[in-house]
Amino acid sequence: MSDFIFRINPNIILGPYTVSRLGQQVREWGSRFMAIVDPFLNEAKVSEKIIQALSDRKIECIIFSELTEGTSTKTIARALSLAKEGHIHGIIAIGGAKALHVGKIVAALYNEVHDLYTFVDGAVPSTNPLPLICIPTTYRAPLTLKQEVPVTDARCNQLKFMQVQNAVCKLVLIDPNLMLTLTDNQKALFSIEVIGMAIEAYISQKANFFSDMFVEKGLELISYALDGSPSLEITSPEEVLLAQGGILISMAVSASALGLDTLLSLSIYSRYHKSKSLVASILLPFALEDACKFKVAKLEKLAHILRTCPEETSGAEAANSLTEYIRGKLGIANLPTRLKDLGLTIEQLSLAVEDVGQTNLINNLPRSMSTDELFDFVKMAY
Repeated sequence: MSDFIFRINPNIILGPYTVSRLGQQVREWGSRFMAIVDPFLNEAKVSEKIIQALSDRKIECIIFSELTEGTSTKTIARALSLAKEGHIHGIIAIGGAKALHVGKIVAALYNEVHDLYTFVDGAVPSTNPLPLICIPTTYRAPLTLKQEVPVTDARCNQLKFMQVQNAVCKLVLIDPNLMLTLTDNQKALFSIEVIGMAIEAYISQKANFFSDMFVEKGLELISYALDGSPSLEITSPEEVLLAQGGILISMAVSASALGLDTLLSLSIYSRYHKSKSLVASILLPFALEDACKFKVAKLEKLAHILRTCPEETSGAEAANSLTEYIRGKLGIANLPTRLKDLGLTIEQLSLAVEDVGQTNLINNLPRSMSTDELFDFVKMAY
């Protein structure tokens, strides 16, 4: 077993209406910020409420919402340029993974003098980062707490992972009310993706007692939100349970590692801009079938936590019930179940597989896999 090292960072605040106190929370880091905001939040007028919470405390805020190209280095370069022109004191990232990842990199590189692509190609920032405040508006943002940040290299549309400094993120503020704008289809999709991330962290080679604890409790809360509580004592609203489960699973991932589903979905997104959540959800049942060959005991435990089988069921039967549970959720939500349903060709997917094979994170998978084995896995899901 590798050494276990525990650092408490960042501060995490979770609760309804916590975003209304944003101005009070960020004052210690300055009075002029750049907010990186998902565009759909402008349409839903969510960003207006957040910006108002800042202006009420006399905190200036520059808005950046040009995220149509996602976490492309082009987007990051534009945001970084605007941040430097604005002479800001910190970054507030509001939205889903795109906004959070762009915000993290801008904060990390703000004081650097080298070109952005120096860091895309492997250099690690050495200057002090700007303070970053993350406000997720979905309940799956596991890489918020990691040092590796996925980006799309605009020179080749390839997935890269950039390393950032320790403690870039100072505060994660989670307000379940911001998640009320999600549609039923989005909630179903994100729920499946969160379950997949939890399973990846649970069966990873980097899993430990600490990450296991958070996965087990996080999935229990997710189960209560999706399928109801077995006890009348659990009265928390669905969005609160999902937010609580999501942050616990994010903490689990930060202490362990993400796996095959997430790496492939990030790579396919970088290459072809297909929904990362959708790709990860399609791949999950196939990844579970593969894991059933060597992680039966762990999958059996998760099956009982998610209540996918009777208590007396054990072994491979319990583990396989987890796969059927996910397929059932995909069917109920009328979501695609094969990669070919996304309009991708097998030739296109082979490029995404090669990109994954070039990342260091492939070494954290539950079992070692060559590029050929990765491609065989993708063919099964195609």
